[in-house]
Amino acid sequence: MGSPSMCHFGLLVVLLIIISTTSVKSGDVQTDDASIPASPSCHNETQLVKVKTFIDGKEDEIFGGLSARFGVLLPSDDEKAQKLAAVVPNPAMVCSNSSVKLSGMVALSARGVCDFTTKAEIAQSGGAAALLVINNEEDIFEMVCPQDNSKLNISIPVVMVTNSTGDSLKSMAGSGKLEILLYSPERPVVDGGVAFLWLMAVGTVICASFWEEMTTTEQTEEHYNGLSPKSSQGGTSKDDEKEVLDISVKGAICFVISASLFLVLLYFFMSSWVLWLLLILFCIGGVEGMHSCTMAIISRRCKSSVQGTVNVPFFGETTIVSMIVLCMCIAFAVYWVIHQASSYAWIGQDILGICMMITVLQVARLPNIKVASVLLSCAFIYDIFWVFISPFFFKDSVMVAVARGGNSGGGSIPMLLRVPRVFDPWGGYDLIGFGDILFPGLLVCLLYRFDKSNKRSRLNGYHLWGVIGYGCGLMFTYIGLYLMDGHGQPALLYLVPCTLGLSLVLALIRGELRHLLTYGNGSSPDPAV
Repeated sequence: MGSPSMCHFGLLVVLLIIISTTSVKSGDVQTDDASIPASPSCHNETQLVKVKTFIDGKEDEIFGGLSARFGVLLPSDDEKAQKLAAVVPNPAMVCSNSSVKLSGMVALSARGVCDFTTKAEIAQSGGAAALLVINNEEDIFEMVCPQDNSKLNISIPVVMVTNSTGDSLKSMAGSGKLEILLYSPERPVVDGGVAFLWLMAVGTVICASFWEEMTTTEQTEEHYNGLSPKSSQGGTSKDDEKEVLDISVKGAICFVISASLFLVLLYFFMSSWVLWLLLILFCIGGVEGMHSCTMAIISRRCKSSVQGTVNVPFFGETTIVSMIVLCMCIAFAVYWVIHQASSYAWIGQDILGICMMITVLQVARLPNIKVASVLLSCAFIYDIFWVFISPFFFKDSVMVAVARGGNSGGGSIPMLLRVPRVFDPWGGYDLIGFGDILFPGLLVCLLYRFDKSNKRSRLNGYHLWGVIGYGCGLMFTYIGLYLMDGHGQPALLYLVPCTLGLSLVLALIRGELRHLLTYGNGSSPDPAV
């Protein structure tokens, strides 16, 4: 690599890709699936529940919960739900009859030693109209029935809430008359945010493919980076000037192995300070990416404005415009960090992420289809293992747990593009990991270079079909998410066959597989010539 800044950026790329390579739906109440005995009295589909609170008749906070596999189902409309007074029973675990009157009320029960069904039966026998079970953790577990549940007859709704929600409800009950309204609004099959996220991901891949062509000036093919020290005027190759890093087969395998080790470390040691470290790394990469993209556009449109230079420690002789752009990019990243909890923070995160990924796809590249096959195949196995197979060795899916933030205090890693679910009453975000864009993006950029070097037309080439395959694979990923009820999906399970698989099959059908495989290996004559 040509400059220290780009060397550091290359190391940062390694960190960024390995952190998150799965599409995960975020912002929902998390559940822990359990083995559910088949029974007519324990066959309900679990529902996400809104717990709307009122203090002395005035509406207050709304919390989330999860209904049990038993009991009655809740209405989907809050207007059809009944507002009920809440009470804390005695004993609090409701494993025996309460000395506090429960008639017509919502009983706020602590999670205790007895079965959930036992709690519900005792609360129901005491006249309670509903039961809220307060978990002793910040997770929500699926409340199922015991093995022997043939005599179960529960006719009240039973809902579990998190420990912090329970603390809030108890505090409200002590400050005035607490009333609770329970309902379970239906979520749309498809939210508009998914379409926007799809456009962002596909657009990033397309933009990265054409980026050099779009930002190259008419007078020169050199990709200008104002922050890099100016090189001597000796004879250097085009790739050296662009500071391109070619990925080797050995590097691809080592990369995926290192990614697995780093992912396990994050799973076991994720904390608030680790999250802040990842946040800083993301900002460094985002600033570098935004600066590189902005300078490329300025150099293309206003070449005369980047002539003035100044000496800066470490960077050496750089342009004044470059330093101004750098300061603006840093200010943008700092503003995003300060306001990352706001409702509009996703815009800044996506801008930083997209700029960074475009820059990464200009710096790192796959030299040929053989390396692409090794890297994407390893990533394919990596993604499937850490999403679907890792629960057999760990207590849950390692990839999903890391993407959601683990023990980071409720935060999530920033190495994701995210879009809010505008039409979903449950809110939250639709997400896609950077790896789901970068891995296929490396292949799509390779196919573009292949078409360009062989003067292929759009339809006769492979780049267009690579983009189409990527778009279709991403759609299949989100179809899988909805069919799996929002559980995390290994996106590369769909993306690799739809990009790499499609390219190889298309080359085989055209009789050009050998030509595609030999491209980048020194000799690749076009069979059509």
